[in-house]
Amino acid sequence: MAMVTASMFFPLRQPAAHADWCADVDVVVARGTGETGWLGDAVGNPLYGMLQDRLPASVSAYPVNYPADYSFNLGAGSADLVGHLASQADACPGQRFILVGYSQGASVVHAALGTGAVSWVGGRVQLPADLGDRVAAVLLFGDPLRAIGWTVPGEYLWRTGNWCTSGDPVCGGGMNATAHVAYGDSFVAAANYAADRL
Repeated sequence: MAMVTASMFFPLRQPAAHADWCADVDVVVARGTGETGWLGDAVGNPLYGMLQDRLPASVSAYPVNYPADYSFNLGAGSADLVGHLASQADACPGQRFILVGYSQGASVVHAALGTGAVSWVGGRVQLPADLGDRVAAVLLFGDPLRAIGWTVPGEYLWRTGNWCTSGDPVCGGGMNATAHVAYGDSFVAAANYAADRL
């Protein structure tokens, strides 16, 4: 219900094509397993609406192109994420990035950042340092690596927020499966966190 309400009050404004316009900040979202919607109906879409409202900058968004299914092709996700950032960095030299990952998508972000627990993933592409410096914030929700004690590499720690709803079995070892899709109450905090790091 909270996510539906957030979408009503913060309607999505899809940006102009990136080749024609450079936003100050590009929000790059890796959706969760089986998640529908442009950026993802459970997290990406409502969070992007909140970011549009709260960030003190112009904002665009990009959905990471990867299967987000039970093949768990994190390599394809990391390759697309890094490729997009490289392309945007060339086209928009002043642009900064916010990386968002939900559930399996959080693992995609970890793979792109170089977290050790997923360094073995086939086809994984890691963000080079010059692009990593342009990442203003990393926002993770329902992160499976959190459940096994992993965090992002040290250079990203101070700009990473990681939300795990109480009872979520994916990120926190809880027993409430519905908690894994109940992140609506975290979006204001996440948007403020990102704004503080711009």
